Amino acid sequence: MNATLKPDNKWMRAKATGEPMVWFTGMGLAVGLLMILGLLTLIVSQGISVFWPRDIIRIELKPGSTSGIKDGLVLGGEVNRKQKKYVPRVLDATGRTVSDQDPPMEWQLFTGNRDAYGFSFKYTDQQQFADISEPKNAILIERLEYGDAVGQPVSLTLPDSSLIEADADQAAFDGRLKSLVKEGNKRRANILNIEKKKIGAINASLQQLQIQKRQAEMDEKWNEALATEQESKRAALQVKFEQLDVERKALRAEQEKGSLQIRLFTGEERSIPLGQILYFYFPNRAGLGEKAGIFLHNIWSFVSTDPREANTEGGIFPAIFGTFVMTMLMSLAVTPFGVIAAIYLREYAKQGIFVRSVRIAVNNLAGVPSIVFGVFGLGFFVYVLGANIDGLFFKASLPTPTFGTGGIFWASLTLALMTVPVVIVSTEEALAAVPRGMREASLACGGSKWQTIQRIVLPASSSGILTGLILAMARGAGEVAPLMLVGVVKLAPTLAIDSLFPFVHLDRKFMHLGFHIYDLGFQSPDSEAAKPMVFATTLLLIVLVVVLNLTAIMIRERLRRKYATGAF
Repeated sequence: MNATLKPDNKWMRAKATGEPMVWFTGMGLAVGLLMILGLLTLIVSQGISVFWPRDIIRIELKPGSTSGIKDGLVLGGEVNRKQKKYVPRVLDATGRTVSDQDPPMEWQLFTGNRDAYGFSFKYTDQQQFADISEPKNAILIERLEYGDAVGQPVSLTLPDSSLIEADADQAAFDGRLKSLVKEGNKRRANILNIEKKKIGAINASLQQLQIQKRQAEMDEKWNEALATEQESKRAALQVKFEQLDVERKALRAEQEKGSLQIRLFTGEERSIPLGQILYFYFPNRAGLGEKAGIFLHNIWSFVSTDPREANTEGGIFPAIFGTFVMTMLMSLAVTPFGVIAAIYLREYAKQGIFVRSVRIAVNNLAGVPSIVFGVFGLGFFVYVLGANIDGLFFKASLPTPTFGTGGIFWASLTLALMTVPVVIVSTEEALAAVPRGMREASLACGGSKWQTIQRIVLPASSSGILTGLILAMARGAGEVAPLMLVGVVKLAPTLAIDSLFPFVHLDRKFMHLGFHIYDLGFQSPDSEAAKPMVFATTLLLIVLVVVLNLTAIMIRERLRRKYATGAF
């Protein structure tokens, strides 16, 4: 009898000590870590693969097949995906499958040349393939419009109308094309500098003159002297504009000179103006080192240039910049308010039912859906505060709103309200962890309560305060729903910080990485072209959040070592 009860007794003793729950919690932690690692692995692998150059193949189809491109029998491009083709099952009268053969494979090719074909991606049944080859002279060209071009170079028309054949001297052809593309990129940068900075500054000055005139008219101070002064300023600005316009037109005329003739894999020849070419390479001739260089170039271009073609081409620099600036502004707004509120609740407020109710309300605010904060930000910050600010300080600009519409400042304050409960709770816990003896020693030495808080309590709890700030930054940087109501846009032509006075423009709308991902995934006109951009942007958003958090963590650890006590 005792021998049969012994295992049960062991189980009961293990259950009483909670050992089974330890295994269950460990298993839950392991499953959670595996899910996180799996998600990160997927994002990193898909995001990095976007930038690695792939070989270009030429596919000849069997007679009777169709490529979907003018009934041609030749396709060319990069292999984007290989998958089994969906084939509906055919059942007999008994409900059994008639054929158990594996479904055929189909390849998704990035064909490029959207202006010629009407699409950039094409699925083709592998059973239709007659021959596959990799032409050594296959070229991929990144263009300003219509996406990438894929084909084989034929000839190069120089700006002086002379011609260089691609087959005559490949090295000379490649070198000349590279130098011409480099010159075109420099001219394009000069054109953008003239249009955005110099002409933009002139337009801003003209707009400011118009606002000054309206303000003077509203104040009944407009007179002949002011009119003469403004007219002279406008004339001087007009002269500058005409000079810049002549320079810009000359550069644009240079951009239109010269072209690259390529032959598509369908046999059709196309002429690409040299001014439209951003970058090119021959992937089938590139070695590992050259492909690594192309890989780094693609990454740098992605993080440093503006988006094109409905955000499916180009880079995402405005979105990176907007996310970073908004997160910094949010941090500057949420930290003082959260810390002051926590100090009052912990150090000054009389503990009772009112303080307990406030703490319950703060904890409940952390669970409010973010879109509710967006609606509040739109109603209070934009329609109330912004409209009143415009009425008090920007009357001359009305009816065009300045702060009475969405902008990066209101977006930052909205996210600060959303994340302030996290900072309050973390700061309170940090203040409570400071040893009571340190407070009493300060008071015994003659320090006031505020001096004790300022010089003893706050430095000792700074690591805990930064913990709350880290959590707030991590949540705020990835939020999208409230931003859609208070300032984020699909494409922002200007940044919130630039070289124009007053240099920081808090009223401007901005781009955000999270909204950029949403726009690519659900609003893009070309879903296939948007898929790789979604993974690449997601990877970049994770990297940005990690960098911001690691910076705050390093500061926290440094402060923790500096103000280390027995309580920490």
